[in-house]
Amino acid sequence: MKKILLLIVSTFFLINQSFAQGKVYVAEIEGMIDLGLAPYIQRVVDEAVENSASVVIFKINTFGGRVDAATQIKDAIINCPVQTIAFIDKRAISAGALISLSCDKIVMVPGSSIVATTVVDQSMTKQSEKAQSYMRAEMRATAERTGRRTDIAEGMVDETVVVEGLVDSTKLITLTANEAKSYGIADSVIGDFSTMLEAFDLQNSKIVNLSSNLAEDFIRFLNNPVITSILMMVILVGFFTEIKTPGWGLPGTAAVIALALFFGAGYILELASGIEIIIFILGLVLLIVEIFVIPGFGIFGAIGIVMMVAGLFLGLISDFPLVDWDMLSTAIIQLAGAFILSMFVIFVLLKLLPKSEAFNKLVLRKNIDEQSGYTSDTKLKDLLGKQGKALTDLRPSGTAVIDKKRIDVVTAGEYLNKGTKVIVVQEEGSKIVVEKIR
Repeated sequence: MKKILLLIVSTFFLINQSFAQGKVYVAEIEGMIDLGLAPYIQRVVDEAVENSASVVIFKINTFGGRVDAATQIKDAIINCPVQTIAFIDKRAISAGALISLSCDKIVMVPGSSIVATTVVDQSMTKQSEKAQSYMRAEMRATAERTGRRTDIAEGMVDETVVVEGLVDSTKLITLTANEAKSYGIADSVIGDFSTMLEAFDLQNSKIVNLSSNLAEDFIRFLNNPVITSILMMVILVGFFTEIKTPGWGLPGTAAVIALALFFGAGYILELASGIEIIIFILGLVLLIVEIFVIPGFGIFGAIGIVMMVAGLFLGLISDFPLVDWDMLSTAIIQLAGAFILSMFVIFVLLKLLPKSEAFNKLVLRKNIDEQSGYTSDTKLKDLLGKQGKALTDLRPSGTAVIDKKRIDVVTAGEYLNKGTKVIVVQEEGSKIVVEKIR
């Protein structure tokens, strides 16, 4: 009986092992390494583990990218219990070198290279010693974790590291495929992908190529600085327009959607957390309280605007411990660009909104009176140039006392507090337009 049970267990184990060895997951790391790439790599690793794959191969061909994104990808690969192979087809530069070192095996094609990882900004200017120190530690620790030479890994960041027979103390380490193999960084130099599969006895395995899905591509699209700036503009302009017009309409809906996309993408990419979202919403609430509950503009409105700006700004910066000036300057430029564009759009709206068809639907129009046989109230005639006082807040519509009569009026888009002295600047049927007496 024990022999039969042992045979069943052994058979099940062999079948399970055979099934596991038959799956090889392949992912591509190409182009610029950004935060949008990290969720894709994490999904590949999770699916490989869930489906009992034996190997995960990362095809690498990149000029580098963001350090925080490379660190997220490196952590996902190092934590993967399945064997990982970096297949460097052409080049693994900067952040690509860190990702390659995190894999269990590195295979390079003849003519490919693994290149220096000095931290630079978008203008290729070398960053501070703090940034370099962090990257040296990351490269050294990653090489130590995967059993490679730590001095060469550190020398890819720091030109003062001397590796005898390779570089002096004035140059960063950059390795060709053969040099990488000679110095123990690469495990093999193989001509192509199919030959590499044969070398690792994977030629009969089921190859599962996983590309980024629609959701990951969309998140990566939203992370584009231009798109992020447009989302912030829609948020600012949408809420401003919604506050200035009665009821709830398209601008407010667009602002809410843009807000969800902005912070949703940031949350997924580890740029924004619940704190940034709460800060922005609290700021918006304070601004609304200032406008609708406490007339005028005071401390609540000022604090609300500051909190909204802070929420958006913090939503552009990752929680990465090494936040350098390049990241901060990029966030400042994005936020400033969004504000400038928003101010321009708001200015145009204030000029055109009172003359637009949509705005005129809020009040009675002269052509309705004339064409439909209706006549306007005679009490509303001959008001042009007369002065009065706002009986209610004008946002932009409300009630004013003009010529000792309560009259429904609108402004040209500006918000006027209750009690503000106004003058009639336009009279069009039942539409009475006023402005503040300067």
